[in-house]
Amino acid sequence: MASSDSDDRPVIGLTSYLEPAKFLVWETEAVLLHRFYVDCVVAAGGIPVLLPPVSDAFDRLVSIVDGLVLTGGADVEPARYDQEPHQATYTRPNRDAFEFGLFEAARRAGKPVLGVCRGLQVMSVALGGTLVQHLPEAQETTEHQPAPATFGRGTVTLAEGSRAAAILGTETKTLCYHHQAIDRLGTGLEAVGWAADGTIEAAEVPGEFTLGVQWHPEQDSDDVRLFAALVDASKERA
Repeated sequence: MASSDSDDRPVIGLTSYLEPAKFLVWETEAVLLHRFYVDCVVAAGGIPVLLPPVSDAFDRLVSIVDGLVLTGGADVEPARYDQEPHQATYTRPNRDAFEFGLFEAARRAGKPVLGVCRGLQVMSVALGGTLVQHLPEAQETTEHQPAPATFGRGTVTLAEGSRAAAILGTETKTLCYHHQAIDRLGTGLEAVGWAADGTIEAAEVPGEFTLGVQWHPEQDSDDVRLFAALVDASKERA
């Protein structure tokens, strides 16, 4: 168990960005993550810890957290699912290597995992799935990513009997920001949530807390149900 005897709040690891940034008098490479994720974990009763993509000590890292969030970000490198990159695809290979290793270690250890946007795609590709690289071209729609830094609003239908539906009900309002999506799901994942146009918006592994959503639940601070479910599962596992 990662948390101490005097504090039973589970420790939740959050994957993070390694990006050029400017703050105070400094312009440098920095480890970054939108604060919304951290606030949601705290509101859900967990202790957030940022995991920068600079290590390959995956089993050790997983051993010191009780649950894991694979956060949003850049596209997964298409070579990982045997495709050439689309001109709109942008990647961060350091995050791919780190998060694929971390995800595999978390599953070996039986730790709960929540994937957010890119996180769902990481989970699926790691399990042998493929992606649609550019939805505006494949489906002639920009509703999933209307404009730079603008979240699309939609409604996702969730399958009855799924873990996702047990947490959110069979229908939930979403804020999404993705130009890619699941094409073929990875082995063991089941699609359990769909946008109105049929895009897979949630998938999970039955019988374990391995759940990914294509939207951004951290953007709605009034609804931390997914994070609370992860925290509760992490506490039980710990």
